[in-house]
Amino acid sequence: MAPHHVLRCCQRSLSWIPVIFINLVVGWSYYAYVVELCILTIPNNAEKISYLVVFHLFFIMFIWSYWKTICSRPANPSKEFCLPKVEKERYEKEEHPDTQQEILKKVVVGLPVYTRTGTGAVRYCDNCLVIKPDRCHHCSTCDMCVLKMDHHCPWVNNCVGFSNYKFFVLFLAYSMLYCAFIAATVLQYFIKFWTNQLPDTHAKFHVLFLFFVAAMFFISILSLFSYHLWLVGKNRTTIEAFRAPVFRNGPDKNGFSLGFSRNMAEVFGDQKKYWMFPIYTSHGDGNSFVTRLVNLDPEQIAVGLQINGKSSVDGPASPKHVLGDTINHIEDHQDGSFDKTDVAETVTVTIESES
Repeated sequence: MAPHHVLRCCQRSLSWIPVIFINLVVGWSYYAYVVELCILTIPNNAEKISYLVVFHLFFIMFIWSYWKTICSRPANPSKEFCLPKVEKERYEKEEHPDTQQEILKKVVVGLPVYTRTGTGAVRYCDNCLVIKPDRCHHCSTCDMCVLKMDHHCPWVNNCVGFSNYKFFVLFLAYSMLYCAFIAATVLQYFIKFWTNQLPDTHAKFHVLFLFFVAAMFFISILSLFSYHLWLVGKNRTTIEAFRAPVFRNGPDKNGFSLGFSRNMAEVFGDQKKYWMFPIYTSHGDGNSFVTRLVNLDPEQIAVGLQINGKSSVDGPASPKHVLGDTINHIEDHQDGSFDKTDVAETVTVTIESES
């Protein structure tokens, strides 16, 4: 146990190296831009002050969102997803997987769980000893189950999931803007130093290197930010983008998509005035989600409604309101077209109600 404990401590210490590297680069960029460029190189006071004001706005938002992503503890499944004591003992004593699944299926009946493994089995974590909620996955690096897990990011030394996904997207956005602003404002002085139009001082190295670093980071972050914006618009995680979630009726990559506007609100909240700030405004509790499940059934014309979990999206769900959402989901799923002749569909929509 002692060697394992020491190894674990070493791993945790080493995992902070990428974070330290990022902070060193950001610290140097702050010095190079504020001191070497603005204070020592730019002669015009109006230009200098305007650059410093905008730079510090981007810098503050970037640092704020970055450390919120780092410091937000990954959300874990609630206690209701733990097996009751009796079933837990039976599960641990049982050696046959089929019998273990029967135990899990009895417990999961009362839980808002609608996804399964690829083989149709109930998703259960043998490390954390919990039934996995929808979109929950076990992170081997953090050694815990993380709600709505997207991925483990070494640059923030944390799991990106339900508790900090908004912060992570804002971190990408503000880091991209930070780099773009630096590269755009440094460019003219980069050219002047490169063509020897300015005195050859120690500021030359900082300005030249600052432009290259800012441009390089901007290009790399732009692709990642664009990808995560696409994920937000589709209401998917990185894991779900590579492997479609499996519902009771089979895999469905759009199973959690509620339309672009509601997908955005799932991450950023309803009040747009808070979207740009790294404060928590996401919907729900991470243990249950609104789902859209579409089954073709030529023998039946019906709309099945199921009430599941809690959410702050629309308040108490009435049948009339849910039916309206259901029709919208059908239209979204069929690219906005709805043919009255194509009514031979059974649509099951899981709608969350507010407590």
